[in-house]
Amino acid sequence: MSLGLTEIALILVVVLVLFGGKRIPELAKALGKAQYEYKKAKEMLQNEAQELKETVAKAAEEAENKSEK
Repeated sequence: MSLGLTEIALILVVVLVLFGGKRIPELAKALGKAQYEYKKAKEMLQNEAQELKETVAKAAEEAENKSEK
């Protein structure tokens, strides 16, 4: 499912009518900030998950070494 030129134009006209020309740049800036914050939080969660995996793997390796002794 893709949007054609007509659908995109209709959406832009509706947005322009609803929010007005002065408000659109503010909305775009807010969306840009939200996207940046989302990416930042996503990267932080990925890093934290990777650290947790490494910690669990290290603990499992240490437990295995202790059981061999």
